[in-house]
Amino acid sequence: GGTTVYFEENPVKENAKACDSNETEKPYIYTPLKEIKADFLEKNEECYSTSAPQSRSKSRYQSSTEKQPQPLAKNEGELQSGFHKMWTLLLVLLISVPLLYVLWSGIQDGTSSRRDAEILQEFRARMKKLKSTYQSQDPNLWRRAHASLEKRLNSSHVHLEPAILLLTAGREAEKALRCLSNEIADAFASSQNATAISIDGVGKAVLDSDAVKLEVDTELSSGFRGGKKVAVVHRFESLPAGSTLIFYKYCDHENAAFKDVALLLTVLLDEQSLRKSLTFQEVEEKVRDFLWAKFTSSDVPSSYNGMDTDKLSGLWSRISHLVLPVRPEKGLPLEGCT
Repeated sequence: GGTTVYFEENPVKENAKACDSNETEKPYIYTPLKEIKADFLEKNEECYSTSAPQSRSKSRYQSSTEKQPQPLAKNEGELQSGFHKMWTLLLVLLISVPLLYVLWSGIQDGTSSRRDAEILQEFRARMKKLKSTYQSQDPNLWRRAHASLEKRLNSSHVHLEPAILLLTAGREAEKALRCLSNEIADAFASSQNATAISIDGVGKAVLDSDAVKLEVDTELSSGFRGGKKVAVVHRFESLPAGSTLIFYKYCDHENAAFKDVALLLTVLLDEQSLRKSLTFQEVEEKVRDFLWAKFTSSDVPSSYNGMDTDKLSGLWSRISHLVLPVRPEKGLPLEGCT
């Protein structure tokens, strides 16, 4: 009355067992050779049929593994694209940066040129007014002073040395010498929205030479660094002789400490007046001989100290760029210059 259940064994397993037994079974010694060969081939075919699904799955696995490098190839493509973008950006920068620099330089040059034009216009107006006030002066004084100072008002030019003017006069023109040097310095400074440095040699005449040298150096260096553009040294001949060697530093042709500035030095001669018939060359020689006697005289130890002929020769070559005679002026006020 019960139900009998039959479990059919998996044919693949049976075939696998048969394959295994095919390797282990020994043929019956009396079995004919042809029957053994036929039976062997039949079993091998069965083994091949059962192992075929495994080989197909293996081939699918291999094909899937062959497809796996595709993401790597995609990454390489993105990397190459990134390199192309980077090189493109660098190329754009290499082209745009010089172009922007040229444009900016053009704008700066244009601004600088306009500024230079305004400064020159202001300076010329001030000098023209001075010329109408100091009518007794030689026309060559205005022309030479004007030409020397204008070169320092052009910022587009490279300044290799400062402008050095040495103004001199006889005793009768002492007031004109002081006033005119101040006025020229103010015209040069005010056109650049600056002020002038003023040093009085008479007030330092009796001081120690080294102390005066240090004091003058401090006044000039601090003033020029602070934006001042011109210095007036009144009565240069009254400074202690050794102290004047500091002007090697400020009046040198090649290595001056400040190259875009002007220095006006005044020398009051011992004689009463300068003849109008004197040429500029003769006036220069007269000033040179006067300073030689003043700075190298053994009769004045305080002046002679620290100075000799060779040093004075070097100093003179630096301060004698332009020696200009000043004539006396009528109508100047008793107090002040204007």
